[in-house]
Amino acid sequence: MRVFIAGGSGSIGKRLARRLKSEGHELLILTRDADTLRRDPAMRAYEVVGGDPTIPGPWQDRVDGCDAVVNLAGHGVFTNRWNPRIKNLIRDSRVYSTENLVSAVLRATSRPGVFVQGSAVGYYGRRGDEIIDESGESGVDFLAVVCRELEDALGPLVRAGIRTSWVRTGIVLGEGEGALKIMAPIFKMGPGAPIGSGGGAVATGRQYMSWIHMDDIVGIFRLALLDSRAEGPLNGVAPNPVTNAEFARVFSGVLHTRATPWRFFLPFGPPDALLRLALGEVADVVATGQRVIPVKALSLGYEFQHSELEEALRVIFAPSGPTRQPSPEPAVRP
Repeated sequence: MRVFIAGGSGSIGKRLARRLKSEGHELLILTRDADTLRRDPAMRAYEVVGGDPTIPGPWQDRVDGCDAVVNLAGHGVFTNRWNPRIKNLIRDSRVYSTENLVSAVLRATSRPGVFVQGSAVGYYGRRGDEIIDESGESGVDFLAVVCRELEDALGPLVRAGIRTSWVRTGIVLGEGEGALKIMAPIFKMGPGAPIGSGGGAVATGRQYMSWIHMDDIVGIFRLALLDSRAEGPLNGVAPNPVTNAEFARVFSGVLHTRATPWRFFLPFGPPDALLRLALGEVADVVATGQRVIPVKALSLGYEFQHSELEEALRVIFAPSGPTRQPSPEPAVRP
């Protein structure tokens, strides 16, 4: 397949591109900084396309003749402290890039037959301990509205009969990236503790964290791209979500010693108000959560390489420790 990827230089994008390239697919990577990317030895295997996905331009013509499009573009939710400008950037970078890619596909003479879009479990909003599958309704908070807008932008593709799938990604666990990039130094310095879900009192970590190992989110995007049965939303999460308190306890044990994890875990943490003081409005994302399960991915036969949190974290932080062999990739239909 000839695959056009927006956001192909990000954490998930570059791993997906590497995986697809190893399987013989041809990759076009859209980037705002084409000159820098072309000088990167790791990117020499791909065709680099210069352009800003949030702005219509000549880059859209390169979609013509591709077999598939993957959109992973978007400003990081935790990259900056939120203010009106950053919130607009988070929203516009996702919605405008989606609209422009959809327009490129629809105007192409030789249209791609598949479009895979990155979304997030933030779509579901604040749901407490309710178990949520892909049929769950959208929430009403800022991130839920952003996710709903970008997913709604895919409507013209669906109506045009192009197979379209969007992956609602959870908290991705990867070494030195995302949530673990922030959390690991803190947990290594001292006791682990719950973060958030405490109201006005101390945090107890009751909120659920829908996590997924980097290997598996790449696997689910690959599934969405290559499996002809994959349409509509797919939850990009592991099948066993945990509470924030459980995550903190397990993470502390992995970073220190399995024999005495209790020495490095406190059952309570700083009040939510203190978290908001430190992080601003984005603290509400940390202090609340969703209990999401990947019903569609499992029904399509995807076998998770890392379905349990402790094993997933040990693969990342203690590679010499006991791990199980990765599961074979599920068969996919072209």
